[in-house]
Amino acid sequence: MLYRLLNCLMLVLLVAIASPATAQSCDIERWYCVDGLNDGLDTAPDTLDQTTPRAAIESLIFAARNDDRSAAAHLLNLNALPNDQQAVDGPKLIRQLETIIARKTIIDWNNIVDRPDGLDARGPSEDRMAGQARKSILLWTLELEDHPTAIRLNRVKPGENDAVWVFAPQTVADIPALYERYGPSPLERWLPDALKQNAIFGLMWWEVAGLPILLLVSALIGYLVWNSLGALSQKAKRRISRNVLNAVRGPAATGASTGFALYVGANLFVFSGQITTWLAPVAWIGLMASGLWLVVNAVEAILDQLVDLEDTDLTQRQEEHTRTVATRIAAARRAFIVIVVFIGGGVFLSQTSIFQNLGLTLLGTAGALTLVLGFAARRVLGNIMASLQIALNGSAKIGDRIVYKDYLCHVERINFTYVQLRDWDGTRLVVPVEEFVSTPFENWTMKEPAMKRIIKIKCAHEADIEALRRIFNDVIEELDQDELGDLDNVKVRVADQDVFGKDVWFALPCADPNTSWDVACIARERIIAKGAKLANDRKTPIFPDAQPAEAA
Repeated sequence: MLYRLLNCLMLVLLVAIASPATAQSCDIERWYCVDGLNDGLDTAPDTLDQTTPRAAIESLIFAARNDDRSAAAHLLNLNALPNDQQAVDGPKLIRQLETIIARKTIIDWNNIVDRPDGLDARGPSEDRMAGQARKSILLWTLELEDHPTAIRLNRVKPGENDAVWVFAPQTVADIPALYERYGPSPLERWLPDALKQNAIFGLMWWEVAGLPILLLVSALIGYLVWNSLGALSQKAKRRISRNVLNAVRGPAATGASTGFALYVGANLFVFSGQITTWLAPVAWIGLMASGLWLVVNAVEAILDQLVDLEDTDLTQRQEEHTRTVATRIAAARRAFIVIVVFIGGGVFLSQTSIFQNLGLTLLGTAGALTLVLGFAARRVLGNIMASLQIALNGSAKIGDRIVYKDYLCHVERINFTYVQLRDWDGTRLVVPVEEFVSTPFENWTMKEPAMKRIIKIKCAHEADIEALRRIFNDVIEELDQDELGDLDNVKVRVADQDVFGKDVWFALPCADPNTSWDVACIARERIIAKGAKLANDRKTPIFPDAQPAEAA
């Protein structure tokens, strides 16, 4: 019994002593340790360089140009395949991988490390892998139907041999599915071999000829959709049908055009990376923009249908509630558009894999791009926020009667970047929203529509004020009483005097600010006429007798 216990203790000690030596034989922090690598392939040629990630990619391109795919098969980790299948499937898999990389990625050599240990010396200090060797490097991410898949290079050390960089086993397993999705389409395989030869800029002849045709057909489809919906809207008998068709017209044309280009580029003809670099992002931008455009137009059409203000004169004093509703609806529209744009932009920026695989450093330049766009759009954004501020604080509502810089106007529209005012003579005054908010103005409709119009007339020193009060009372009785306010506010006051005479103010209460100016003009005309008649009858001056030069 004691003998067996001693044997067990000796075995444990031997294992403990041997374990550090075994661990030291393979540094798992620097590479993946395997007993052998691609034993079913012939010996790798000396021209194949796998010492660094960049050298491995260069070897792949060199072997593809020289049609030496048997040698390039060593760039794959084929250990998951039986040895007798590696020599058969290896060249086919490397050809498919080379096609996938050429069609769906742009190789950014500056971002592919050229060090055996995979350390990126140029990476930012806050990167968690900064200053550390890497045994696995993510090159690109491509989408399969149900999940994204990674194209990775792993550093593998087979037995006592030197460590080499090869494409990871999972990447090798995903190559057939990726090739099925991103490889040549059945229609492309049907093309003659002459059109599949390289032309210029790394493009094939069918791409050089097919791209202009694709753009032309896409534009033609958008044009046909636009005209078709326009013709249907003209034939529609109901107003709501016309509004819906007009609202759908622009988004449908844009979506049909970009959607066709995206479908053809992804299914019928899979273009090379040089074309996909800009074709895919532009098509996605067009699709998302058309979707957001459609949502905005749909909401606008619904609001117009629920709140029909076309036949309503918002300037009337009894439309106070309607003016408030119209202003809030306009503000809601602007807020909704801003929210939709931000959501759409967020969704668009979240599709980082689209740009990462195309060599676009969108996220890396997001900070600088934000500063540039923010500086360029600061006035526009300021106007948008100011327009929302007007709607929230109620300082001016659509239909309000205001005096802005000596212009007697109605607020006709409150848009994103400007306020549209209608002058009393029918002309339109366009004012940037920021300027409108920062400039004092009179709002005759705010709070209560009733107001007093002050008619200022220069009278002679000898003018009989009591007689002028009687004249003013007579004038008020002759005016339309529906246009007048509280008659208890009727007043005649001497407000000032100078060498020419005294300033007499006639306070005229008005019920509607929209007609108060006309009523005051009529009242002034009749006061002057009656005053002149009174002066003629009494032979006493009512108005000062001053020469133009003296008045000047």
